[in-house]
Amino acid sequence: MLPINNLQEVLVNIRRIARLAGACGVGAALALAPLATPAVVAEPAPQAVQVAAAPGDGTPQGAIEWYKARIGDSSLEGYCEMAAENAYGTTGVWPSAIAHWNGAVSAGKAHTDGSTPPEGAFVYWNISQYGHVGIADGKGGFYATSVGGAIGHADDVSYYDNYLGWSDPQVPGRG
Repeated sequence: MLPINNLQEVLVNIRRIARLAGACGVGAALALAPLATPAVVAEPAPQAVQVAAAPGDGTPQGAIEWYKARIGDSSLEGYCEMAAENAYGTTGVWPSAIAHWNGAVSAGKAHTDGSTPPEGAFVYWNISQYGHVGIADGKGGFYATSVGGAIGHADDVSYYDNYLGWSDPQVPGRG
């Protein structure tokens, strides 16, 4: 911010330029325009900063960090879909894991080819009427609720029976 006396000088110079523009034409006014602006001291450009993913920040890495920060927490037992959505920073998108899976199938985002799910992908099982969902670690394992009775990590998607497949790592949405 400029001190008041500098600001007043700028305004005076702007008025002078405006008068010159009217009397001498725009060319003369533009020639004097640099006099009307205060000097700006350039600061060095900030260096690029690599920001680590934050739990629940909407990124695949953030989703994994969300689960890692809650290993051993049993408060979300029976709420695997809520946990998966919370890991991506949202909630209330799908009523159940099986509804999420069916939505991924309908949207063409479901993968049933046996490929290794990428980091942050949703992984699904048909283990109840509501299904089950977790988040892939990118190495063939996953994080989810109900791993040993709490949020945990398993090394292989065959930890549960009836593996359905995976869907794209993204903030959950309908479609």
